[in-house]
Amino acid sequence: MKDPAVRELLVERAARMIRAREPITIRSLVAGTGVSTMAVYTYFGSMDGLWMAVRQEGFTRLAAILENTPVSDDPIRDLVALGSAYVSNALANPDLYRVMFDDTIELADPLAADETLSYLVRAVERAKLAGRLSDAVVAPELATQCWIIGHGLTSLVATGPLVREVLDYGATMLTALLIRAGDEPAQCERSVVGGWGAYPLGVSDV
Repeated sequence: MKDPAVRELLVERAARMIRAREPITIRSLVAGTGVSTMAVYTYFGSMDGLWMAVRQEGFTRLAAILENTPVSDDPIRDLVALGSAYVSNALANPDLYRVMFDDTIELADPLAADETLSYLVRAVERAKLAGRLSDAVVAPELATQCWIIGHGLTSLVATGPLVREVLDYGATMLTALLIRAGDEPAQCERSVVGGWGAYPLGVSDV
């Protein structure tokens, strides 16, 4: 019987080694883990299968936190809370986050990865139906713009040179974007502050 804990151990160790740019062989991967080299074949079929699993795991964890992000009666807050969830997940899993966007590694389930953006698209559509955003807003376009803000800041903090305090800028940028998309300024600011603070980001209150 396969042990999920062994699979998770190997996935996370591989992600850390990739991030650290350590040379990876089956032996170096299992060294010090108490797991045999055969475990790689048992759980992944091959090293290529392991790389695919590592990249997919990043999207799997992202989808889980997005799915569990509470829905309120404020669609703008909920949209921004999804961005907060994205950043929080990346900071909690920096090794997997780095591998998620390495397109030299094939994804086992590309559609599952694409589905993560659809959470934001649906939130934008809710905001339009509630009259918070202009009817002219194209939901996939605005969702992508929101994702770009979160992803850009996260990349600069989780895998880059900047300190976590710059994540506070996310609320400012999202507020400007959503006001331009039609939301009323004072209401938008309140919603964004609530949404951006939905998950711990390791920075001051926005």
